[in-house]
Amino acid sequence: MNKEKMRKMPMPGADSVKVAVRVRPFSQREKNFGSKCVISMHSGTTTTVQDPKNPEHVKTFTFDLAYWSHSGFQRDKHGVLISADPSSEFASQKDVFRDIGRGILDSAWQGYNATLLAYGQTGSGKSYSLMGFGANKGIIPNVCEELFQGIESQARSGEHQVTFSMLEIYNEQVRDLLSRTRKPGGLKVREDQQLGFYVEGLKSVPCENYTHIERLLEQGAKVRTTASTNMNASSSRSHMLITIQFKQVFLDRNLTKQSSISLVDLAGSERQKSSGSEGDRLREGSRVNLSLTNLGNVISALADAAMGKKVLHIPYRDSILTKLLQSALGGNSRTVLIAAISPADICYEETLSTLRYAERAKKIRNSAVVNTCALPRESRVGNKLRDVSHGKAEQVAAVFLADHQLGPRAHQAAWVHLLEQARREWRQLYAAMAQEQQMVKTLPHLRNVNEDPQLSGVLRHFIPSGPCDAGQAASNAITLHGLGISDKHAIFTNLDGKVTVTPYDSCKIMVNGVPITTKTKLQHLDRIILGSNSAYLYVGFPVERSSGEDWSRFDYDFFQLERATAEGVSVHWLGAQSDGEDNADPSILAVFQDYIKLMPLVAEANQISEELHKDLQMELKVKNLASSDSRGCDLQKEVMVKVTNLKTREVWLWSKAKFINRKFLMEELYQRFRDGEGSHVAQEDDPFWDPVEVVHLGSAHIWLQSLAYRMQLEEQVEILNCDGLEEAVLDVHIAPCSPAGRVHGEEDVVMDPLELLGKRMDFQIRIVQCLGIKWLKEDAKRGIQIGYRIYDLPNTLYTKPVWKSMNPQIGETVQFAVLHASQEFLNYLQTNALIIDLWGLQEGCAELSCSQVDFKVTREGHILVDIKNLPAMKETAQVCFLHTPSSQGGNVYLQLLKLEQETELLRDINRALREENVLLKGSLAKMSSAPQGEGLPPLPSLSAVGGGDQPCVQQAGCDREFARALKAFYQSMNMARGQLLRLQRSRPPEDDQMLRPFVHQQSQMLKEFGDLFESSLWKLKSDVALIVKKKRENVLHIQL
Repeated sequence: MNKEKMRKMPMPGADSVKVAVRVRPFSQREKNFGSKCVISMHSGTTTTVQDPKNPEHVKTFTFDLAYWSHSGFQRDKHGVLISADPSSEFASQKDVFRDIGRGILDSAWQGYNATLLAYGQTGSGKSYSLMGFGANKGIIPNVCEELFQGIESQARSGEHQVTFSMLEIYNEQVRDLLSRTRKPGGLKVREDQQLGFYVEGLKSVPCENYTHIERLLEQGAKVRTTASTNMNASSSRSHMLITIQFKQVFLDRNLTKQSSISLVDLAGSERQKSSGSEGDRLREGSRVNLSLTNLGNVISALADAAMGKKVLHIPYRDSILTKLLQSALGGNSRTVLIAAISPADICYEETLSTLRYAERAKKIRNSAVVNTCALPRESRVGNKLRDVSHGKAEQVAAVFLADHQLGPRAHQAAWVHLLEQARREWRQLYAAMAQEQQMVKTLPHLRNVNEDPQLSGVLRHFIPSGPCDAGQAASNAITLHGLGISDKHAIFTNLDGKVTVTPYDSCKIMVNGVPITTKTKLQHLDRIILGSNSAYLYVGFPVERSSGEDWSRFDYDFFQLERATAEGVSVHWLGAQSDGEDNADPSILAVFQDYIKLMPLVAEANQISEELHKDLQMELKVKNLASSDSRGCDLQKEVMVKVTNLKTREVWLWSKAKFINRKFLMEELYQRFRDGEGSHVAQEDDPFWDPVEVVHLGSAHIWLQSLAYRMQLEEQVEILNCDGLEEAVLDVHIAPCSPAGRVHGEEDVVMDPLELLGKRMDFQIRIVQCLGIKWLKEDAKRGIQIGYRIYDLPNTLYTKPVWKSMNPQIGETVQFAVLHASQEFLNYLQTNALIIDLWGLQEGCAELSCSQVDFKVTREGHILVDIKNLPAMKETAQVCFLHTPSSQGGNVYLQLLKLEQETELLRDINRALREENVLLKGSLAKMSSAPQGEGLPPLPSLSAVGGGDQPCVQQAGCDREFARALKAFYQSMNMARGQLLRLQRSRPPEDDQMLRPFVHQQSQMLKEFGDLFESSLWKLKSDVALIVKKKRENVLHIQL
């Protein structure tokens, strides 16, 4: 990227919204997973994103600016990220500020309102661009610092007044981040005819230098962290709005210029899959993402209006955020949107969604004007008030009132009074900060770790000498807040240069990812999780610390990965396959990332359920963790949440999207409970309640190879649940048969499946019994159903429901027919398995059923498969639709079908007679050519007939023996397949002490699998060798 060109790039015209895109480096987690970059940028304005599943599918977007911050950088001696070499395209924090931040400042000095919006998914780098991290300052601190530098250089030209306010919007409630007291229900947003929308009671602090703003930013971050802990609200789901009111007073000209600078860090823009959220009856209930959704609606409406489309209504009033941003979008402001995106392939969908959002935003047209007014004229007071931003505070209004009533000198006196008030507060704040910094240097302490890096390290809890209680109670030496933290939660003891932690009763504490129940000694940089998810880094005594320690690696992700590892969850646990370059499957990585993200949320949801006495227990599961398709390939995995009512034993399975939506609603209900409003809601509005539903318990694979040889199969197979554990044992019979239902015997076996090509095949699937169902062991009142679908059937077939039986007799048989077996169907039989699903029924749920309207059947009522390649005439002649059994042409169809079957039977008889005739002729010819008296039997005709039958009988006997050998081999192979699947699905135990027995068990299973495989092959070879030997003897006997 050409840096000189970047410096010269102007702010957008008064009527256009400027849009910039910035791509961050890989996170540590993405590096560990071997993620691939799907983003490329060209010419400083073009951004291209590549679909990782279809690399040829590429989308290109053009914006005002495109910042490549993914690679090509290094750290200087101060820790600032800079370009690695002159040819690098890397865009640093300074580069971004030069384009965007200085443009905002230029607008403010000219008297324009200016707005900066940061948009993107959680973890995409929004907060880093705005606030920065460590030595890499973001746009907001740089704007504030250079603003006061400019004020200092122009002090003689007039008076300059700066006020600072900071608020957070979460769940449609406004929180003042500069106030230590929280108003229940949040601050109210009011509307004034002249002021527009503003926040009533919002604290606006006068500032006279950049140091003051730095302290206010720290204070706001601390209040935000404490508030998010108390409210159990992640900062990634809240909006932060900083407003800087900048006023220039020119007393010699009786003129003022007023600019409102709004800097907005929007909530994470996670896009929920429609397939997951549409299934939730309460999908529209949560207000957590209402602001972001309505912001999108406003942007879309403004974009349509800018394109000349007729727009009747801009929905500003639908949320608090859009009310406060009304002037920024389509109003009196110069607005910039910075879209932060991730480079990783696992974030492709979110990245594409962000770019499309930004593309709509760049179409918006604003109407920015310079905000000036004369000081002494009473008629201009209304204009002055109107020019102040909607977020202005009551103190600023007092200054304007003094202007109107007493003139410029009273205005100056009011401002001086406000500054003096602010100075008194600053002195108190500085004293507290100085004391805290001294304690940091001398005492061991707990340092908070937040999902938002900007809020990590903001809170510190010091551990003085001796024992000290920690918990929610204000009387404790260490006061903690958060879900699952009791009034008396733990005792920290600082004694003889050692610190220990002991949990009270059954209070939850984890150290380095492992739950503890007894006194535990803490080491420097130990990771501690208190309650559900309050994470802290333990900082030891000064002698334990070393200079230059990098604490940044102990971030929120580190805590959660450590927690997952302790629970035995890893990428390899999910069955990730390497591509040969130590890079796991991106889809597996995405599932693992979802699992890690949901772990703390599930812990929080369980705690809310416990505190509200909802009796729900939630646990993470991976759908298809140990499941495969009909070819044995792994199915697409997906994180889900199993929900169990501990009282009624009812069970639900929620998708990721549904759980997240319900979690938002749970938080709203919990907050009402904390505010003293109670937690009772109507059942239909209760996020903890759902109607009972059918639950998928597991599946079994029945390999169909034997059908391709027209052999009967009788098996008892394991039904495995999503964890790969046995849920039940299924007794199932699959048998080839005649159209009349007579099961074929060994004499009907074919040696080559091609012998069945183009012929009719009939077979039966009989579900005999299901044994040892764990679902029913847990609750005997439950029931089950079994479902399966073979080849090209349009619907799944289900057995009748069976209730209250742990070993139910099913006894249901379905016969299928293939009129003309295609090559595709024969290939299917040889390579695929029939997947049989076990479903759990609960009292009050709807039973499973299939509509057979679209099934095609024979005249006997047997279901047809492999019908896509049927000739049109035969299809109409032999096939009936279940929904037209009494159609006018039905009798004709049945007659044609019967004729076709009789014709096929006659052809088979004729073919057999011809083969027998050929054998008889061969035998007679041999006997007629023999000399008289040598081997000529006394009754040539009978002997000839007998000699002709003998090879046929011997051939049929060999075929039967070969069929038995194949049948035994296939049964052995099915057993071997089962053992192999069990080996693949086995997971190492979490307890290290159990690792040795586990390895021994795995070795034994592997040995048994090898022995079974070798013995099966040896037996097949022996049987085939014996059959070949017998056939050779028969041939030699005939020749003699």
